Amino acid sequence: MSKERWSKDMEEDLILLIKDWLKQTGRTQSELCKTLNLPSARMPTLIESLKKDYNSGGIPKIANRLCEVEELWTNGGEGKTKKNIELNSSGQLDLLDEICEDLSKINFKK
Repeated sequence: MSKERWSKDMEEDLILLIKDWLKQTGRTQSELCKTLNLPSARMPTLIESLKKDYNSGGIPKIANRLCEVEELWTNGGEGKTKKNIELNSSGQLDLLDEICEDLSKINFKK
């Protein structure tokens, strides 16, 4: 299975997806970065972190990480995300479906 390379278009689409997700959840970029234990709340820091996830596991790893954050927020947790999650709430499945739908619209072969 060949993995597509990280591209500027993919990065831009991911930024739009994250901004939309944060808006829909009523959260801020700062809260997201804090939950992911990033040293800065700036978008370049967030994207660099997600790019590392992409390089080690592709889009599924990014989706899993964002689902972990969603689960923590839903359950009132803060700080580091858990290593493994169970997608047992319909809200998480809906979020994953939205992420997959949005990502399916991206042309990774550019």
